[in-house]
Amino acid sequence: MGLLPEFGNLFFTLAAFVVALSIIVTVHEYGHYIVGRWSGIHAEVFSLGFGPVLVSRMDRRGTRWQIAALPFGGYVKFLGDANAASSAADDAVMSHLDAKARRRTMHGAPLWARAATIFAGPAFNFLFSIAVFAAFIAVKGLPDETPRVGAIHPMPGVMELAEGDLITAVAGQEVADLAAYYTLADRLDPAPQVTYTVERGGQILNVTGPHPMPARAAGIALNSAARDAGMEAGDVVLEVDGTPVWAFRQLPPMVDAADGAAVALHLWRGGDTLDVSLTPRRTDLPLPDGGFETRWLIGLQSGTFFAHPMRSVSLTESLPLAVGEIGDIVTRSISGLYYMVTGAISTCNLSGPVGIATTSAEMASDGLASFIWFIAVLSTAVGLLNLFPIPILDGGHLVFHAYEALVGRAPSERVLGALMTAGLVLLGAMMLFALGNDLLC
Repeated sequence: MGLLPEFGNLFFTLAAFVVALSIIVTVHEYGHYIVGRWSGIHAEVFSLGFGPVLVSRMDRRGTRWQIAALPFGGYVKFLGDANAASSAADDAVMSHLDAKARRRTMHGAPLWARAATIFAGPAFNFLFSIAVFAAFIAVKGLPDETPRVGAIHPMPGVMELAEGDLITAVAGQEVADLAAYYTLADRLDPAPQVTYTVERGGQILNVTGPHPMPARAAGIALNSAARDAGMEAGDVVLEVDGTPVWAFRQLPPMVDAADGAAVALHLWRGGDTLDVSLTPRRTDLPLPDGGFETRWLIGLQSGTFFAHPMRSVSLTESLPLAVGEIGDIVTRSISGLYYMVTGAISTCNLSGPVGIATTSAEMASDGLASFIWFIAVLSTAVGLLNLFPIPILDGGHLVFHAYEALVGRAPSERVLGALMTAGLVLLGAMMLFALGNDLLC
C-alpha cells in the first residue's frame, strides 16, 4: 500500500510523456503525409507508434491509419519505401510499377516534391507551436502599458492600495508607464513598506504597500530546489537564514553567498508561516545578448504584488509575437548546444527521455494551460532537432536532396547506406548520452 503513491506518480509521468509525444509526433508525421499527398506521393501507412498494431482503418485513398503498441514515435510509409525512414526504395515493389505509378512513390517523385514532403514534418512542428503561442497570447492578452493595479495578491503587512488604482509615483519617484515602474522596482532599496502615489476616483492619494517587487514567488521553476521542497506560487519569503527580506532583489545575493550550502527560508503562505530548507543548484542561465552565466538558484520567479489589467490582442499582433517566441527558443537551443560543445556550460543541460517525461508530468500537474504550452515548446525543439544535418533525420535527407540538385544525381546506394548507418549510430549515441544525463546529473 505504501508503494501505491509511487506507482501513481510513475503512471502519471508516463501518461503525460506519452500524450505530449503523441501530439508532437502526430503533427510532425501529418506534415509529411499531407504535403506528400498534395505533391502526388501516395502514403501507404500512417502509424502512431511502433510494433504490433492495436487498431487500424483504411481510408478511401488507400492509406492505412493505425495506432501501434509502442507509443514512442511514429512514421509515414510511402509507396515504394523499403522502410519507415524512406531511406531506400523497395526494389521488388518499384520494379513492378509503371511510370505513372512510380511518380506516386517517394523515390520516383520529382526532387521538389520529395524535398517539400521531407521539410513539411519540421515545418508543421513550428506551425503548430506558432498557432498555440498565438492562441495563448490572443486569449490571455497583453499587460496594459499603464501601471494600473489589477487583482491584488495576498500579502503580509499593510496594504492600502486598491484594485483600479493608477500608480503615478513610488517612494516619491514618478513612473510614467509600466516599463518605468519595473525599472524603478528593480533599483528601489528594500523596505518593509513603501509609499505609493495613486490616482483613485479622480483623487490623488498617498497610500502604503509592500515593495513594488516583493520577495514573493510569482512562479516555481521546473526541476528546481523550491519545487522539490514543496514551495508554491504565491509564497512570500520573510527571512533567509534569519535575515529579514522585503524585496526579491535581496534573494539572489543571499543564495549566491551560500555557495551551494542549504539555505533556510521562513515563508508566509495564505496567512500562515512555515519553514523550508533548500539546497541551491548550479544553473546555466541564457543571457539576453547571447551566451550564458552560471549561478546558484533555488527556482523562484519574481513578480509584483498585483496582477496587471490585460488588453485584448488581435491575431495580426499575436502572430508576430508567437513567431518571435519560436525564434527565441531556437536561438537559445542552438546557443546552448554550442556552449555545451565548447565546454563553456555543463552538458547536464541536455535532457533525455527521463528528463522530458519528468518535465511533462510537472507541467501537467501545473494545469492544462501549462501542459499545452510545454507541448508547443517541445514541438519547436523536435522540429529544430529534425532539421539537423544528420543522416536518418529530415535534415540529413534535405542535405542529400541539395546534393542531388547541385550534382544532378542522388548519392549512390552504397554511400547512402553508409551515411544512414553512421547517422543511426550518431543519433543512438546522442540518445544514450542524454539518458546518461538524466540518470547521473
